Parts: sequence; C-alpha cells; structure tokens
Amino acid sequence: MIRVQAAAFDAGAELNMFTEQTAGAGAVVSFTGIVRDVDGGLSGMEIEHYPGMTEKALGTIRDEAMQRWSLAGALVIHRHGPLATHDTIMMVATASKHRKDAFEAAEFLMDYLKSRAPFWKKEMTSDGQDWVASKAEDEDALTRW
Repeated sequence: MIRVQAAAFDAGAELNMFTEQTAGAGAVVSFTGIVRDVDGGLSGMEIEHYPGMTEKALGTIRDEAMQRWSLAGALVIHRHGPLATHDTIMMVATASKHRKDAFEAAEFLMDYLKSRAPFWKKEMTSDGQDWVASKAEDEDALTRW
C-alpha cells in the first residue's frame, strides 16, 4: 500500500492495521519519520510533490522490495504540504516470515525515500527559507542495494 497525503496519521493505528493484513508474517518492521528541529531554529517545513508521479515512483520501489525480499506486505505513507517540528512526516512498514527480510526491505525503502523519491522539501528557519539539498551519505547508502 502506498499513500501520499497532506493529513496527519496515527502511526500506531497504521501499524496495527498493517499487521492485521499480513497473515503468515512472523516479523513486522516499521520506521516512522518525524520532522526534527535544525539546531533549534526550524519553524516548519513544506513538502512538495507531483501527484500521480510520486505515487507511481513509490509504487515501483515498493514492488521492487516485494520482489527482492520475501515479504507478506509493504506499506509506505508520506505526507506533503506544510509541517511543523515534531509532526509525523512518513512511515514505512514491512512484513515477512523472518526478520532479516523485513529489516532489509525496510532499510531499502528508507534509503530510496531519502535519496530518490520525488519530494522537494523546504525548511523555514529564523534565517529564512531554503530547499533541502541531497546529502552524500544518503546517496552513499544506495550503493549497498
């Protein structure tokens, strides 16, 4: 399941629903991303995307994870629009018979989201607004896949 949405979501409720839908799984791994403050100066963040294109790209990478690892399911939720510090920004969950596949697939999806997903993030601080540039360590993380 892929969802790109402006609305907030309850990560615990999403995880419970996901777990219920993945019969036969012996392991569920989840990661929830939160908008973090930047050296005490972040007042908010704006995330932009192209509807249709974003969902297609996320669906493609989810499908790849499903094929590469023995998964019973994979969930990706990502928000867009204005966000405040401490808001939930995204969630990934994977389920498999064994933990190794669930952990690796979740890491794969996270590495993709950090470096290749078609989202554009702008941070608002007391110094102004700046688009978030890609980081070398995020790009380097993709080399292990």
